[in-house]
Amino acid sequence: MEQQGHNDHVYGLFKQSLRSLANLQVNGDKNLDYSWCITSREFGKQAILSDLLYFKYYFLDTLQIPYDKEKLIDEFEGLSIYLAHADHKYFMFRDFQSRNIMIKGDKVHFIDFQGGMKGALQYDVASMLWQAKAGLPDEWKNSLLDYYMDCADQILQKKIDRTRFVSQYNGYTLIRLLQVLGAYGFRGLFERKAHFLVSIPLGLRNLKWFLENKKVGIELGEFGRLLGLIVEDEIVHRFEPLRADEKTPLLVHINSFSYKNSIPKDDTGNGGGFVFDCRGILNPGRIEEFKSQTGRDKAVKDFLEQQTKMPEFLYSVYSVVDISIEDYIKRGFRSLMVSFGCTGGQHRSVYAADALARHLKNKFNVRIELRHLEQETKNWVNG
Repeated sequence: MEQQGHNDHVYGLFKQSLRSLANLQVNGDKNLDYSWCITSREFGKQAILSDLLYFKYYFLDTLQIPYDKEKLIDEFEGLSIYLAHADHKYFMFRDFQSRNIMIKGDKVHFIDFQGGMKGALQYDVASMLWQAKAGLPDEWKNSLLDYYMDCADQILQKKIDRTRFVSQYNGYTLIRLLQVLGAYGFRGLFERKAHFLVSIPLGLRNLKWFLENKKVGIELGEFGRLLGLIVEDEIVHRFEPLRADEKTPLLVHINSFSYKNSIPKDDTGNGGGFVFDCRGILNPGRIEEFKSQTGRDKAVKDFLEQQTKMPEFLYSVYSVVDISIEDYIKRGFRSLMVSFGCTGGQHRSVYAADALARHLKNKFNVRIELRHLEQETKNWVNG
């Protein structure tokens, strides 16, 4: 839905999704055993407080803005108690957004609700309507919320208190926006995943618009002061990486190779750039089932990500290479070569080269030439 734009067809799909959501929430709650929930049974005070602390630790604290810790925790408690007393609690999808809605024959189908629990109706609606990447117009958000409340009235067979519902909806919208920033911070700032890093400015601008146009229904005090600070332009710009455009001459050459042969030569005459030795990473090639596979096969990728120090290795690689990419874009340089070597040029180096290519494309939008030299020779995979 995000790719189709804001047209009547997409608006109709949003309406259908919200009606189906209301039905799933209310009727799906009947006879549901919440002891089977993977995380919490209910999105109550403790779960809400956990989301606020998640935002604090993985995003707010990284900004190093001084604040009164005791006041902030007290206000987290107050907001958690306020929202925990929502009037309507049924099944809560927990991650209700466009990517978890499949369209087949103009009918909506939902996936990825394994994180569900009992919770307020408003949270899922806020999750969908306030997606930063969807960028829904304010009139859409308002009219779709009204439509959802109409659906809820019909399914519940009673009128909800709309003033109270909307007030709590705004509170849950704030919680959702902060939870998303916490996730962006954890996956981007701590795990160094570029896709999440470039989403932070979108999340902050979304939060800024909310703060300027909506009321939560409870005094935020120190918390409100901090929220105002983190959406200032200086903070937003801090998370906006330099991006290549069509005029940027830089081309990044990324190679995987085998040390049994030789380190790739740089035909541009720039001296070869970076060469990273992957042989310090546990070798999947020593495991029988992986011997005929490469670093592009899922089983090998899972092994490298979950049973080796490849994530830590790549974290360091990104930190070093990013510095050069930013500088080369600013200075108009044309070429940089980065090569990854391992024993056979089959598993570790292939995985690392692919990972760096994705990282640089997501973060800087820079042009990439990716080659797996040993694989081209053996014709195992396409480079």
